[in-house]
Amino acid sequence: MSIPVVERKQFMVGKYEVIAQPIQHSAHMLRYTVYLDKTRIGAMVSMPSESDCRFLEKPPIVPPLKIFYVTSKPGRPKKNARPAAAPLEKDQPGFREPIPSDVPVEGMVQRGDG
Repeated sequence: MSIPVVERKQFMVGKYEVIAQPIQHSAHMLRYTVYLDKTRIGAMVSMPSESDCRFLEKPPIVPPLKIFYVTSKPGRPKKNARPAAAPLEKDQPGFREPIPSDVPVEGMVQRGDG
Protein backbone atom coordinates (compact mmCIF):
# COMPACT_ATOMS: atom_id res chain seq x y z
CA MET A 1 0.00 0.00 0.00
CA SER A 2 1.45 3.33 -1.07
CA ILE A 3 0.78 6.69 0.56
CA PRO A 4 -0.31 9.28 -2.02
CA VAL A 5 2.03 12.26 -2.16
CA VAL A 6 1.00 15.72 -3.36
CA GLU A 7 2.89 16.79 -6.47
CA ARG A 8 4.86 19.98 -7.07
CA LYS A 9 2.95 23.04 -8.35
CA GLN A 10 4.10 26.37 -9.76
CA PHE A 11 1.86 29.44 -10.06
CA MET A 12 1.84 33.24 -9.90
CA VAL A 13 0.35 35.46 -7.18
CA GLY A 14 0.41 38.98 -8.62
CA LYS A 15 4.04 39.65 -9.58
CA TYR A 16 5.35 36.87 -7.30
CA GLU A 17 6.18 33.35 -8.47
CA VAL A 18 5.25 30.63 -6.00
CA ILE A 19 6.50 27.06 -6.08
CA ALA A 20 4.65 24.56 -3.89
CA GLN A 21 6.69 21.48 -3.00
CA PRO A 22 5.71 18.61 -0.70
CA ILE A 23 7.38 18.69 2.69
CA GLN A 24 9.59 15.67 3.38
CA HIS A 25 7.95 12.87 5.39
CA SER A 26 4.52 14.45 4.93
CA ALA A 27 1.80 13.09 2.68
CA HIS A 28 -0.26 16.24 2.22
CA MET A 29 1.61 19.35 3.47
CA LEU A 30 3.26 21.78 1.05
CA ARG A 31 6.02 24.36 1.45
CA TYR A 32 5.29 27.47 -0.61
CA THR A 33 8.52 29.18 -1.70
CA VAL A 34 8.03 32.76 -2.94
CA TYR A 35 10.26 34.28 -5.64
CA LEU A 36 10.46 37.82 -7.02
CA ASP A 37 12.46 38.27 -10.24
CA LYS A 38 14.06 34.82 -9.76
CA THR A 39 15.20 35.78 -6.23
CA ARG A 40 13.90 33.76 -3.29
CA ILE A 41 12.31 36.11 -0.76
CA GLY A 42 10.86 33.55 1.66
CA ALA A 43 8.82 30.43 2.28
CA MET A 44 5.72 29.50 4.24
CA VAL A 45 3.59 26.45 4.95
CA SER A 46 0.21 28.07 4.25
CA MET A 47 -0.97 29.27 0.83
CA PRO A 48 0.41 32.82 0.46
CA SER A 49 -1.75 35.75 -0.58
CA GLU A 50 -0.36 38.78 -2.38
CA SER A 51 -0.30 40.60 0.97
CA ASP A 52 1.82 37.81 2.47
CA CYS A 53 4.23 38.06 -0.46
CA ARG A 54 4.55 41.84 -0.04
CA PHE A 55 5.26 41.27 3.67
CA LEU A 56 8.04 38.81 2.76
CA GLU A 57 9.46 41.28 0.22
CA LYS A 58 9.48 44.31 2.54
CA PRO A 59 8.88 43.42 6.22
CA PRO A 60 7.89 46.24 8.61
CA ILE A 61 10.60 48.10 10.49
CA VAL A 62 11.11 46.73 14.00
CA PRO A 63 12.29 49.26 16.59
CA PRO A 64 15.47 48.40 18.49
CA LEU A 65 15.14 46.65 21.83
CA LYS A 66 15.20 48.76 24.95
CA ILE A 67 17.92 47.79 27.40
CA PHE A 68 16.62 46.63 30.77
CA TYR A 69 18.46 48.34 33.57
CA VAL A 70 18.64 46.36 36.82
CA THR A 71 18.94 49.60 38.76
CA SER A 72 15.51 50.88 37.66
CA LYS A 73 13.31 48.73 39.86
CA PRO A 74 9.61 49.59 39.83
CA GLY A 75 8.40 50.91 43.16
CA ARG A 76 11.79 52.09 44.37
CA PRO A 77 11.67 55.77 45.33
CA LYS A 78 14.03 58.12 43.55
CA LYS A 79 16.47 60.37 45.36
CA ASN A 80 14.90 63.50 46.88
CA ALA A 81 11.40 62.09 46.36
CA ARG A 82 8.53 63.06 48.65
CA PRO A 83 7.68 60.54 51.35
CA ALA A 84 4.67 58.29 50.73
CA ALA A 85 1.24 59.56 51.76
CA ALA A 86 0.07 58.56 55.22
CA PRO A 87 -2.22 55.50 55.28
CA LEU A 88 -5.95 56.01 55.86
CA GLU A 89 -7.16 55.81 59.42
CA LYS A 90 -10.29 53.96 60.50
CA ASP A 91 -12.15 57.24 61.08
CA GLN A 92 -11.74 58.25 57.42
CA PRO A 93 -14.12 56.97 54.72
CA GLY A 94 -12.96 54.05 52.61
CA PHE A 95 -12.80 51.39 55.29
CA ARG A 96 -15.47 48.71 55.62
CA GLU A 97 -18.28 49.44 57.99
CA PRO A 98 -19.88 46.77 60.15
CA ILE A 99 -23.04 45.15 58.73
CA PRO A 100 -26.23 46.65 60.23
CA SER A 101 -28.16 44.33 62.54
CA ASP A 102 -31.33 44.36 60.36
CA VAL A 103 -29.54 42.82 57.27
CA PRO A 104 -29.93 39.00 56.95
CA VAL A 105 -26.56 37.25 56.88
CA GLU A 106 -27.65 33.68 55.89
CA GLY A 107 -27.10 34.10 52.11
CA MET A 108 -23.80 35.98 52.31
CA VAL A 109 -20.50 34.25 51.59
CA GLN A 110 -17.50 35.12 53.73
CA ARG A 111 -14.33 35.92 51.80
CA GLY A 112 -10.86 35.44 53.07
CA ASP A 113 -11.50 32.04 54.66
CA GLY A 114 -9.47 29.69 52.46
